Amino acid sequence: MNHLKDYNRISPAVIKRLPRYKRYLSDLRKKGIERVSSGKLGELMGCTASQIRQDLNNFGGFGQQGYGYNVAALSEEIDGILGLAKNYKLVIIGVGNLGRAVHNYVSAYNKEYTIGAIFDVNPDIIGTNVGTHTILDVSQLPAHLSENKVDIGIITTTLDGAQEIANLLVNGGVGGIWNFAPLDLEVPEEIAITSVHISDSLQELTFYINNGNNL
Repeated sequence: MNHLKDYNRISPAVIKRLPRYKRYLSDLRKKGIERVSSGKLGELMGCTASQIRQDLNNFGGFGQQGYGYNVAALSEEIDGILGLAKNYKLVIIGVGNLGRAVHNYVSAYNKEYTIGAIFDVNPDIIGTNVGTHTILDVSQLPAHLSENKVDIGIITTTLDGAQEIANLLVNGGVGGIWNFAPLDLEVPEEIAITSVHISDSLQELTFYINNGNNL
């Protein structure tokens, strides 16, 4: 089933909450809990039962009145909605401290994500290993993209050169870019992109600290 056939009508805020639903449902599965009401799930997540029902109704609902949600079934449905029923091939460009941290984190996803290669411009680290991967010269990126199917390019470089790397990834046929560089990249509309600006998040936190808001 193509859950996202009407993707454009779904609020980005709803999409952003789906991984959080998945995380809480995974915790419930680990505890052996077979079903959960929208009220109980909302209590755990700190949101309303109404919001949960409204969010999930965008994709079909999945609950039964008086029964709630089957935890395993709903978790699998959300996996399908998020596209996690298949494996994604990744490359990482930029193998400094952040790039290594991202590499180690992504490597934990044995089923959903597979890192195919990692690249850097620093001659001092090219040829050395991070985990099971040997760091390649970024000049080899176009050849790797032409010879291998790559779904996602992860950019963990500094600002300089990030747009050029994004252009190489786009020209190499990636479907999406996970961007950690402190730059709003320009990519074609058909390329999915998520940017993680760590400094923005930290500064947002300091705003809330200084204005007394409860996150």
